[in-house]
Amino acid sequence: MTVGEVIGSAPAVAGAALALIGIWALWWLVRYVRADKMTRASMRQAIGVRRRWRRLAPMVGLSVTDKTPPVIVAPDGKVPKPRVLTPKIRVMADRYGVLVHAVCLPKVGLAEFQRAAPYLADAWRCTRVSVLPDKPGQLVIRGVRVDPLIVPTEHTPTGAVPEDLAVWDLGLDEYAQPVSVSLANVPGVTVAGLPGFGKTSLVNRFICDTAPSDAVQYAVADGKVTSSHEGDYADLTERIFAFVGDDLEEANALFTRLVKLRRDRSASIRALLGVKNMWHVGPSAAWPLTVLIVDEAHTYFRDYKGSDTRTKKLAALAAENARLVEDLVKKGRNVGILVIIATQKATGDAIPTFIRDVCPVGLSFAQKTAEAAVVALGEDIRNWPDASPTALQDPAYVGVAAMAHQGRPGFARIRTPYVADADAARIATDTAHLTRDPAELLEELASSALWKSDALIKGEAEAA
Repeated sequence: MTVGEVIGSAPAVAGAALALIGIWALWWLVRYVRADKMTRASMRQAIGVRRRWRRLAPMVGLSVTDKTPPVIVAPDGKVPKPRVLTPKIRVMADRYGVLVHAVCLPKVGLAEFQRAAPYLADAWRCTRVSVLPDKPGQLVIRGVRVDPLIVPTEHTPTGAVPEDLAVWDLGLDEYAQPVSVSLANVPGVTVAGLPGFGKTSLVNRFICDTAPSDAVQYAVADGKVTSSHEGDYADLTERIFAFVGDDLEEANALFTRLVKLRRDRSASIRALLGVKNMWHVGPSAAWPLTVLIVDEAHTYFRDYKGSDTRTKKLAALAAENARLVEDLVKKGRNVGILVIIATQKATGDAIPTFIRDVCPVGLSFAQKTAEAAVVALGEDIRNWPDASPTALQDPAYVGVAAMAHQGRPGFARIRTPYVADADAARIATDTAHLTRDPAELLEELASSALWKSDALIKGEAEAA
């Protein structure tokens, strides 16, 4: 192409460029108009982050000098000056702030970005900034303008069958990133915290999200109430195959029933599923994940003191209840039994240590003392005072829990959403037809397997 042709095509190229810029500007304007107030503020913030980045990066130590320019001597005979390189970034906005993807440079990597995080937070007007690895050679920087932990959220269950029953979506962390926990091969979960700070709401969400699947069945022991039409689980009773209140004898009968289910499953799992661990094939309608929820656990496990007949009987029942639940937690994992235990203070008198210490997943809402935080989350929480549940006693933190990070050191603080009673009732009503007793399902599965075996033997005999 000649110089004249290039010059002649310049207006067309410029027009095309202007058209693209106009389309992009229109698209951005439409997004801005349709966004809520918080997202609009974040979109304006994102513009400022992009516009000031090349100047800000060297100021906070996120640049490197290239002393070997691509051209040693310029055509005019001058030696080019060394170039100052800054990491390339891509910025996105959401309701809480900005998400920045950065490309690392030599000597400007994860450690340098993490050291600069407090300065970036100040420059970007963010409450906090985190830096984590993304792809090789790339980082993801999260800056939150509004603290997600103090913004109440609500969750509306869709009624759709979850894609993965082994994933429990908990909420948003302090950087507004979704947090989930894997329940595959998990025998037990403990949930602690002061009354009214969100324990039962957390469990309600779990039930509402998984209830549309016939591969999950629930049993509830709620120590706060006497019957199923009372308390926090009243709207969900249609989807619960067994419920007991604060009566220790009824609770003992339920725990005994589930231990029998555990034993029957253990005895037949190889023959019926062909594996030793249910999680190798996953839950199914015939062999569902059976979830026992023990709320206000101290009601069932407390150590009764006294020499009168009634107290001795209660003490014996409490000890037996602890033994039965221990059996479920220690032996129920591979046959698809999960125990979720909630209590105000996860001390040994509320959850016996031989149960608590084998539950790999633990969450804690607000606690009054450091000792209560330690028994709920482990000794390591002392090394992370900023994440301690003792700092969550303010009413603004109702619904906020702390838990150990899965896959990396430290603890996360999570804003768990509220599920309205009407939504819980809707889900329970819509999925009530899926409620089955897992013991009955096991009998049906065994009968079906026996029938198929007999038919096969008969067929082979006839063929012979």
